[in-house]
Amino acid sequence: MPQTPREIVTRCLSFKKPERVPRDLWVLPYAQTHFPEDVGNIERDFPNDIIKPDYEYPASPIVRGERYAVGYCTDAWGCEFKNIQAGIIGEVETPIIRDISDWKSVRPPYEQIPDNTAGPYENINRFCANTDKFVIANCCPRPWERYQFLRGSENALIDMMMPDYGARDLIKAIHDFYLKEFEFWVKTDVDAIWFMDDWGAQNQLLINPEIWRELFKPLYKDYCDLAAANDKFIMMHTDGHVTEIFADLIEVGLDAINSQLFCMDISELAKIGKGKITFWGEIDRQHILPSADVQKGRDAVQKVASHLYDPSGGVIAQFEFGLGMKPEMAVAVLEEWGRIK
Repeated sequence: MPQTPREIVTRCLSFKKPERVPRDLWVLPYAQTHFPEDVGNIERDFPNDIIKPDYEYPASPIVRGERYAVGYCTDAWGCEFKNIQAGIIGEVETPIIRDISDWKSVRPPYEQIPDNTAGPYENINRFCANTDKFVIANCCPRPWERYQFLRGSENALIDMMMPDYGARDLIKAIHDFYLKEFEFWVKTDVDAIWFMDDWGAQNQLLINPEIWRELFKPLYKDYCDLAAANDKFIMMHTDGHVTEIFADLIEVGLDAINSQLFCMDISELAKIGKGKITFWGEIDRQHILPSADVQKGRDAVQKVASHLYDPSGGVIAQFEFGLGMKPEMAVAVLEEWGRIK
């Protein structure tokens, strides 16, 4: 009997021989706007095995604007983003905590987490029961990135060098909220929860690895422990060159890591994590996916598979259909993953 998508992903994460490599194509609004028909065909021919429930948090009175539209928008934390390119996410232009001594002014959006969970849980659990796909929670804690949104990237990097002047307090305020958010989701019937923080520059970590281990590794351990205590898989996205902390991310208990493999030495990552973690994508979106030569995409799949794939599991065919990429490349990459046995 064929395995369901949920079984395929679960077996992949557990190293229990999925019948094929799971698929997880991330389609950005840019692609949906510019190639709507092609996106529909791709989603029909190569359906994702991983989906999110249709539950949305209650509307926040301070949210303004469209996240992916040109102009300004404000999120539930009060951070204002400026976007100059439709279809992708903008950046914070003016941080709301200009002096770290004002960290107490941060107002995490606790009002969005329901006090009465009966209705939301019924809706989420019904969604999970009515699909055979692997369901990942519709939330994404991001403590380091949230810190940057609140303080600005330059201020945030300086703060990490002097954490006792308020940075630890702000990190804790952010972390406490995200723990509360995760506590809501782990009590539902979703298969996994996930979080993200982009930690890498092009060639190295953004901060000293020892500072990262002191300030942020314990946070991620809390998330992983909470997931494990509630029988949920836990997955993380982190962009850039993160080789220096890859072993740490495995150590805290993650089941899968979504990272920019082509920013790093894939053979080195294989030595660190093959058989210990699921490599949740990806294919190089800086140079390969925007290329007009689809053979480069096929070759990239073979490169990832030759280093990381094992029939027992540990690899998800994930990549991003975004800015500068043509539908033909997406099809070629998905076809090539389908040939991996």
